[in-house]
Amino acid sequence: ETCQLVTVVEVISGTLDITNKCIYFVSDPQDKDAIPWYPTDFTIGLDLIRELHLRRYKTRRTALEMFLLDQTNYFLNFSTKKILNKVCNCIVSLNNPNLNIFSTQEPAKLMQSSGLTQKWVKREITNLDYIMQLNTISGRTYNDLNQYPIFPWILRDYSSDTLDLSKPEVFRDLSKPMGIQNPDLEEKIKTKYEEFEDPVMGKFHYGTHYSNATTVMHYLVRLEPFTSLQIKLQCGMFDHPDRQFFSIPNAWRITYLGSDVKELIPEFFCLPDFLRNINGYDLGVTQSKIVVGDVILPKWASSPEDFIRQHREALESEFVSAHLNEWIDLIFGYKQTGPEAEKAMNVFNKYSYQENINLDNIEDPMQLRETEAIITNFGQTPTRLFNEKHPSRAAPDPSLKSYRGYSSAFSGKRAIVNLFEHMQVMYKGDDHRAQRRDDLMANVVEVLPNDPIVFIGSPSVQSRALIVSGNPESLVTVSQRGLLGTHGWLPFSNGKQRSFTFHPDTSDRSKCPCLGGPFDKDLHISSHLFALSSNKLLLSAGHWDNSFRTYSLEKNKMVARTTHHTAVVTCMAVDRLGTEDLLITGSKDTTCVIWKFSKHDPPSRPQQTLYGHDAEVLCVDISSELDLAISGAKNGTCLVHTIRSGQLVHKLRPKKSCEIRHVAVSSTGVMVVYSVGLQSTAAAAVVPCLHLYSINGRLLEEKSLNVPLSTIVVEDKWIITGSEKGFLSFVDLFSLNRQVQLSLTAPICSFFMVRDHQSKVCTHLLVGLKDGKIAILYPKDSIQAPP
Repeated sequence: ETCQLVTVVEVISGTLDITNKCIYFVSDPQDKDAIPWYPTDFTIGLDLIRELHLRRYKTRRTALEMFLLDQTNYFLNFSTKKILNKVCNCIVSLNNPNLNIFSTQEPAKLMQSSGLTQKWVKREITNLDYIMQLNTISGRTYNDLNQYPIFPWILRDYSSDTLDLSKPEVFRDLSKPMGIQNPDLEEKIKTKYEEFEDPVMGKFHYGTHYSNATTVMHYLVRLEPFTSLQIKLQCGMFDHPDRQFFSIPNAWRITYLGSDVKELIPEFFCLPDFLRNINGYDLGVTQSKIVVGDVILPKWASSPEDFIRQHREALESEFVSAHLNEWIDLIFGYKQTGPEAEKAMNVFNKYSYQENINLDNIEDPMQLRETEAIITNFGQTPTRLFNEKHPSRAAPDPSLKSYRGYSSAFSGKRAIVNLFEHMQVMYKGDDHRAQRRDDLMANVVEVLPNDPIVFIGSPSVQSRALIVSGNPESLVTVSQRGLLGTHGWLPFSNGKQRSFTFHPDTSDRSKCPCLGGPFDKDLHISSHLFALSSNKLLLSAGHWDNSFRTYSLEKNKMVARTTHHTAVVTCMAVDRLGTEDLLITGSKDTTCVIWKFSKHDPPSRPQQTLYGHDAEVLCVDISSELDLAISGAKNGTCLVHTIRSGQLVHKLRPKKSCEIRHVAVSSTGVMVVYSVGLQSTAAAAVVPCLHLYSINGRLLEEKSLNVPLSTIVVEDKWIITGSEKGFLSFVDLFSLNRQVQLSLTAPICSFFMVRDHQSKVCTHLLVGLKDGKIAILYPKDSIQAPP
């Protein structure tokens, strides 16, 4: 079928072909080079599609947006609704096993059946996630500037030295549109609405809209392709400096004075780079002699990263949680149109509401072009999702530490306690001595006497219902000698002394599977050599024959030996955060390879080979959600590649005369790199160091360490580090300040974070020790007496 591929930059005409395995889009010859840096043709495997959403394009419901497992998406527009339905039915009829969401329902009904509102009310998803879901279901998309996702202004204090989120007065009034945040404007706007009616636009409170293409380009002008788009819009030049987005406090001031009604975009809560003029564009000088360069920040923000962090915290604050439903009523709900919109002073021009326009009924070509131009220039109101008042969010229950309990045959209603709720500053000045917290408990269990536990993991495939009923999960350990142990684990206990149940592997150690084969004699056996997939496959590297091996935990035997690298495989990691089962391996041959699991089968064919290192690769990490693979080498270089294309995007070199021992990437895109001096006399002065980089390769922070580290894991806003001297530290991800330090009984070899299956909260930290034991840390609040 002929269709259009809608992108932020261009609309590309082409043909869509569907087979029983793939979807192909081939652009028309005249559009082949429409976007030099963007492939205008694409091929999608049907098994990669996870969501299909029906969309409007220029108010017509003739479009389809496909979301893939690798976080990419495509927006296709068809000439008629009949063709759209034909394409959708064809894709669905092919029985794609990964297609989770497809509905022909109207967005309001889809929203009702999704259960998302109930999850938000129960605090099972964050404010940011909920707003993004509302945007997606209502038809907002990153592919169409006229339907870009909408986020609220949430603060009004941009002048204080510090931001105090406990004060209600620092927040914007979420029950009112941006046009009347200043109470002095209400009467003026009300009178205008009552006394004036535009012959074309009808009656409205505001002549502009809170979201349109110009708004997006205004905020993102410092980043391509939005820079070029604004230049094109302004006939070959930038907009006037005084109209540019040059200051966050000034943007709020203009809105408060009634000159603007813009809301925000998602980037204000996740992307610090749009606040920097990283490309050095000459954006001019304002009439008040302000050079328009980097965006001027509020006084309480020390950097763009600090602004994003505090702004995100404000979005998740209790004040916003208690009032966000009022903003939803205005943008997506019952105050969007009709009498309630009039009462709320929330009426915009009639062409911004899709129900007021039917382009198919306009026969005059000139009138059709004029109407489309109005829609493009003034913006589109999202599809209405709620016809009644949106429910408020449940107040936090102090007894459950912000997370809801669950019923258990062993323990009744139990608290799901976040381990990180207890991380507070533990030292002052230069005093780094460990201090034991009364509310952070630790128990030690023995696994293999005097055989270091170098790896701990769990496949985490069991349903919550089975866990709650008392059916233990599998907990896997690997010792330095390569002995595999399979233990029973439950994140609760019916006793008063601990908040977990651990059943050690009682099988005969002489008959235990050994993962050796043997290991290469020059390698240090560490957690870098092992990985555990969600389909109960344990993988091991470091073998003398340059292979990595796959062990089935269900069959209790090796099921595959895979050889692809031309030298010993030195490290591996699985994708912990994404929706795909991906594995990355690094080798002495200086390459990294990305592999994919298929159902219960071990990885057999490489998906991507990554080049660029000229020394042995020592550590790797991967995130399909961020399309990012990071690797560190023995010569001190750290490379960042894309997963899908294998393109090298950043080459980082933290220090001279060092080697990279650990790399990790957080869910927010912050990359953590740990470097040590080379094993030589000349490099002895190079002290161990932690480095923080943004997803775009910008050095954010670095800190020298007094004690070398043996293992690192990144969770949420924390870096957990373990040292060869037995020090366990919780380090703030943004500042690298150590918040908590504990001294354990032996040197630390490995970590494993236990997450609650429903809330995804980290509840326990398992620490593998050199003496063959596991230390289990958990909050004291999670211990409860049985009913």
